[in-house]
Amino acid sequence: MADLAVRPMTVADADRVLAIYQAGLDGGHASFETTAPTWAAFETGRLPAHRFVAADLADEVVGWVAVTPTSTRAVYAGVVEHSIYIDPAAQGRGAGRLLLDALITSTEAAGIWTIQSGVFPENTASLAVHRRAGFRIVGTRERVGRHHGRWRDVILLERRSPAIT
Repeated sequence: MADLAVRPMTVADADRVLAIYQAGLDGGHASFETTAPTWAAFETGRLPAHRFVAADLADEVVGWVAVTPTSTRAVYAGVVEHSIYIDPAAQGRGAGRLLLDALITSTEAAGIWTIQSGVFPENTASLAVHRRAGFRIVGTRERVGRHHGRWRDVILLERRSPAIT
């Protein structure tokens, strides 16, 4: 992990972020989506204060994490849903954990008490890194949607901040 650093995502990262996003979608176990959004759509839906990239020593982006609000209702102001994507060529180097740690730090500093996500059961690497970062499995939504012609389950994960009571 010494060869990776986390920093805030900028517009200069757009091409790499979207390419990594598309690579994850192409892998078939990241999302029900099949095509990465435009940069404008990406920025519109994600909170600017909680978007990070992991980059190598040459500042090549190898992964990213970002959050969206789960609701506009005030009672859920401290709950966000996150997405995390790692370049397939960089998987296993610790970028996922670095990004989750940065996300947890930034969201807790902002008073966000719950980070949640949905992960396909086949994405065992994602489930493992989330577990190591303090996420727990809340449940499984069985056959919640069709993806490439077949029904898929989604495992619901959440991390409740112990720092915000």
